[in-house]
Formats: sequence, C-alpha cells, structure tokens
Amino acid sequence: MNSRWTLPGTTRRQTLAALAALTAAGAAGCSAGTSRATASAPAGPARATVPGAAAPFTSPVGDKQALLLQVMAHPDDDLYFMNPDAEHVLRAGVPVVCVYVTAGEALGINRAPGTPVPRADKAAYSASRHQGLRQAYARMMGLDRFAPWQRSVLRLPGGVTAETNTLTNGARSAQLIFLNIAMLSEGGVRVPALWTTPGTVMRTLPATGSPVTHPSTYGHQTLVDVLAEIMDRCRPTLIHTLDPDPDFQVHDAQHPKDNDQPGCSDHRDHTPVALFTWKAIARWVAVSTRRDKHAPRFTTTAFRGYYNQRWPHNLPPAVLARKAQAVESYGGAPDWDCGDPAGCGDYSQGGSHALKNRKGWIRSTYYRYPTALPAPTTDAQGRLVAYGVLGTQAVRWRETAPGSGRFGAPLGLGGGPLAPALTAVRDSAGRQVLIALRFAALAGQGAADLREIVALEQRSPDGPFRAWTGLGTPETSTEHGRRVGCPAAVATPDGRVHLFVRTADKGLATRIRDADGHWGPWQRLGGAEIQDGLTTLLDAEGRVHVLAPGRDTVHHWAQERTGGPVALRPPTGLPRPGGDPLGAAVTPDGTLALVYRAPAATVPAVHGDTTRTARTVRHFEGYGAIAAHTVAQPTGRREARTLLLLGRDLGGEVQVQYGTGPDARPLRSPGHLIPVGAPALLAEDGQGVHVVGVAPDATPWIWRPRPTSRA
Repeated sequence: MNSRWTLPGTTRRQTLAALAALTAAGAAGCSAGTSRATASAPAGPARATVPGAAAPFTSPVGDKQALLLQVMAHPDDDLYFMNPDAEHVLRAGVPVVCVYVTAGEALGINRAPGTPVPRADKAAYSASRHQGLRQAYARMMGLDRFAPWQRSVLRLPGGVTAETNTLTNGARSAQLIFLNIAMLSEGGVRVPALWTTPGTVMRTLPATGSPVTHPSTYGHQTLVDVLAEIMDRCRPTLIHTLDPDPDFQVHDAQHPKDNDQPGCSDHRDHTPVALFTWKAIARWVAVSTRRDKHAPRFTTTAFRGYYNQRWPHNLPPAVLARKAQAVESYGGAPDWDCGDPAGCGDYSQGGSHALKNRKGWIRSTYYRYPTALPAPTTDAQGRLVAYGVLGTQAVRWRETAPGSGRFGAPLGLGGGPLAPALTAVRDSAGRQVLIALRFAALAGQGAADLREIVALEQRSPDGPFRAWTGLGTPETSTEHGRRVGCPAAVATPDGRVHLFVRTADKGLATRIRDADGHWGPWQRLGGAEIQDGLTTLLDAEGRVHVLAPGRDTVHHWAQERTGGPVALRPPTGLPRPGGDPLGAAVTPDGTLALVYRAPAATVPAVHGDTTRTARTVRHFEGYGAIAAHTVAQPTGRREARTLLLLGRDLGGEVQVQYGTGPDARPLRSPGHLIPVGAPALLAEDGQGVHVVGVAPDATPWIWRPRPTSRA
C-alpha cells in the first residue's frame, strides 16, 4: 500500500508540471451553483488515515457541495446512455456540468425524416446539436426548452479555448462545455488515434455562431490536462463516464455492425474518450493530493454505450417515456422557433425516432461496473461498517457508535486507481477481505492498458490490513483482460473465499483463497453469454451459488456438495431477465428465491430454483437491480420469515418492501434518497435491517427501514 499515489506511467517531473499548470490556471470557469443537501453526516476530523494508506480525504461535512460532472464523446451520449441517472440527480438540485469532447459534426448533414438531403455544413450541424442539448437540459430543469442560456469562452491549458453555456432555475443549474474536437480532423485523423498513436494532433471545429471563433490544437496530453483542469475547477463529487473497456462483439448477419467499432459493442469515439476521462481522473487525484495534502472526495459511474443494442432492454415504460422526452427535445425540428439560425436540434433524433429505432439504445441504461456500493458489514462492537471506492481509492466508513445511523470520516485504504467495482466479505475467522478491479495502467500512446483484480485482507478480525495483493485476471492477453467484469465473492464456513468474475468471452471464472490465505490459480467454469453483475450466496447447507442474467435465461453455477467444486448447472429454464443484477435469497424451506424483472417490466417476479411457478410482486414498481434477503416478519416473530426487497422506484429513489404478497407495499426512503448506482442491503442483526448507499455528494447514508414507516 503506497502512501504516495502517482499515476501509473507518470514521472514525478510530469506530475509536478501538471500541478503547476493546474495551480496557474486558477479556479474560474465552472459554476457550481447551489445544491440541496442529499445526505447528512456528523462532524468529524478533517482527515483520517492509517499507516501506509493513501492520502486522507476531505472532511465529510462542511467543505463540499454536490456536483455532477459528465464527460461524453458526442452531444447526446448523456441523453441516451447516462439518463435517467443524470436527470434524477439534476432534479434533486445537484448542479450538472457536461463536457462534450468532439464537435459531433459527422458528415455535416442535419436532415429531418421525410425531407430532402440538405447541403453538408459541419460547423452548422455541430451548432444545431449544441442547441438541441440546450433544449433538452432546459426541459429537464423544468424550464421552457427555448430558455436563454449564457454563452461564453472558457480558456483551458495548452492555449485551447472552449464554448461554455450556463443556465439556472432555482437550485437547479447546468453548464455545457463544448471542446469541439473534430470527429474527423485534418489528414483523416480520428479520436482513437489521439489515444493510441504518439504524436497525433487534432484540431477543433468552431461551431457556427459560437463565441469561440478560432480553432485549437489538441495532442494526447493536452486532452488529459484539459479534462483534469475542468475537474480541478469544478471539484465534482460524482463523475459520469462512458465505457473504457467495451465488450467484444461478433458482427455478422444476426448481429450487424451498425455504428459499432470493429469487434466491440460501442462507438469508436466512446472508448478513447472514456479512457482519456479515467486517465484525467487519475491525474487530477494525484495532482490535487500533492497540492492540497488530501485527496478529493468523489464517486464515479461508467455507463455502457451501444451495448444497449445487444442485450435485453431494462427500462420500464414510465422511465423510458421520460428519457425519450429529453431526446425528443434534443432532436428538435426544422419548424421550431429556437432562435438559432444554424438549426434547432439534431433533426434525425427528433419526434419519436429514438423509440422507433430498431437499435433501441434509448431503451436501456446499463452500468459498466454494476456493483452495489458501498459493501456493508458490522464490526465486533456492533457498529455498521461500509467499504467502497472514493476518489478511485478503497475506503472504509465506520458508524460513529452502534445504532447511531451516522458514519464518521472515511478511512483511506489505497489500492487505486480502482474502478467503482468492489466487493467485501468476512471469512470464517472474522477477517475482512476486499476485492476490487484496478486500472493497473492507463497509458495509451502505444502502451498497453492493463486491468487487474486486487485484494486487501485484514491480518486479524477488526485489525490492520496487509498490503494489496495483485490477483491478475483469468485472461492471457491485455485486450481480453480489459474486458474482465466486476469481482463477486462469497466466504464459506471452511475458511475459503471464492472469487468470481465474468470473462472476456462472457463466461465465468473463479479463483479461491484457502483457509491459510493462499490464492489458487484462475479456473474457467464455462458458460457463455452472461451479463456482468454476478449474484453470489450460500444456501442452507453452506453450498456456493452464482447466478447471472443472460440473453435467454438465468445462468446458474453451484456446488453439488459443501466444499466441492463450483460447476455450471443445466439450463434453468427461467424466464428471460431484463439484464440487471438479480436478487436471490434462501427461503425458510431451504430453496432459493430469485427476484428480477423481465425485459422492460415495471414490477419484478419471484422465481424458485426448483419450480417454474412465478409470483408477481404487484406494487414494487421501479427499475434497475434488486437485492433480496430473508428476514423476520414485520410482526417481529422470529420464527416467521419473509422476503425483503430493495431497489429503486420509478423516480430513482430508494425503496424496500417486506413480503411479496398482494397486500405488501413498498416503503419509500426518507429525504428522497437518490443513490449513486445501486444501494446495498445488509441482512438484519440485533438492530434490524440496514440499507446503505452513497449520495451524489459522495457521502454514505444509512437507512433502517421499519415496517411501520409510511410510503
């Protein structure tokens, strides 16, 4: 565990040079606005650390307001792939800053369906897409779509300039930053070359009517510095990125290539822009930590892109309709009176086009790292403990006192730069084991981009941690290693810890730590065509089960006997899942109950692993992942058990439900909690059930739902 965290592949001189650039640039240019408090936390020390840990974090209270920063390749990536999450955060009163890296000019043709093909004009098409975004964000903020924005020039490192647009409506505010790098620069250069090929140079394309009138020049490091500078000015508490490591995808007659890059399920610009974003995040953390003597506090969510076309759709009609409203406003139409002579939106996306498009990108929102965070547990004193990823480092939050319902300051555990993919289990000896996915190298420019699974283990129960251990991946090539999924783990009574990951070929692999703490080799467990977001649990006999959603049905691996090998079971025959991580729990009779939504369904159903009979949960309306546990009946009779469900409602807020019968009703969280990603559920202890999540202001919250609560 290093006490001084620097960006892999970066020299100390380069880091100090970047620090100087950030410091000289000043703090102007990012309007943070005012946010509504989304979580409360107690006063505590300004910093907390352990010997050998990463730099301390800022205090959890009093020094930071919530702000969402989104970085996209093209105008509309946020509307198609990051909504509804972005709109939920914006409507909660959190300021949003959006950075669009390319001009999105394509061929320069802005054609409405059923009209003649107009003359190509790349600068005008870029401008019309900017206007479309202004229309969409004004509508999401509750304003008239033609509300006037303030437009100005933003000066950034390397002598580059960008257009920035700002709009406020009470507590809601949005800022759009257009870097406007041409998708096709001089000499046929595209964005992927800016990431991979040393010496590549690209130029910007000033949009028609923009206050930026002269083009700027970008090299690889320029874009890293620009994005890091924007982060430093804005100080986001939540960052949205695209997918840095999209799935491999066969393109054939059944799976046409469409807009995908060769061999992958995403656009060729999405991937490098995501990689630049993650590299800039690492640079910002390293530089600001050196300058400020503490690490910035933020969380990150990465969103899948054209992956949405390849897998079952997961958004129910009500959520989809709201998402489509924003895209419709962005698309606009030639007869709209927006006041922009260049155009009133991206006409090809206007009207109901997004809903009718066979590619169906709008019909899903998938996370690249679908792990519930933070991961909760308890310590020997009965305090709630949660592990997560903050500022790309592992952290531990501990309850200030048993039952207080408040976390203290985060304790930095290092390990970064980590993806937001962390699991935590306690072995049979009581030692905590954390397993995460690490960006081992974010270099570009011809160097390999490396990912690895890493582990952190306690020496003794509630004791200090050992150093981080690299576990590699089950893949033999770096390109395949980049496609490894989120780690999932389960501890067994015999002292073992079973680690599972999705492989690049969409199967399952495992690595097992024995009772003495030694990790065995990677083993492939077969299977194919599963989505990431594994569910692991032990049954009543202590046998390991792994469940994953597939294109066709639920896929299931399990031990036939306690302590035996985990193996792929025959096809379950269960109905097709919607694609989000499944809820699973052991019922009182010892069988497994699986809870999930069918594609595009509003309510989930409960399925047994030994019966084909399903029970619809009529009132648990929502979207996204569902967690399930078997708990005591609300009557308090310990001998009576029921299923408890956790998820998000149609507005993105947290809800739980005791029981799945026709009379059961969900309980809504107090304070309208909007979680980052999926919240986590800790089964009952002496103090009842705990729901834990992270708010957009990067602070964790605790909710102990009681059956007497009112929806």
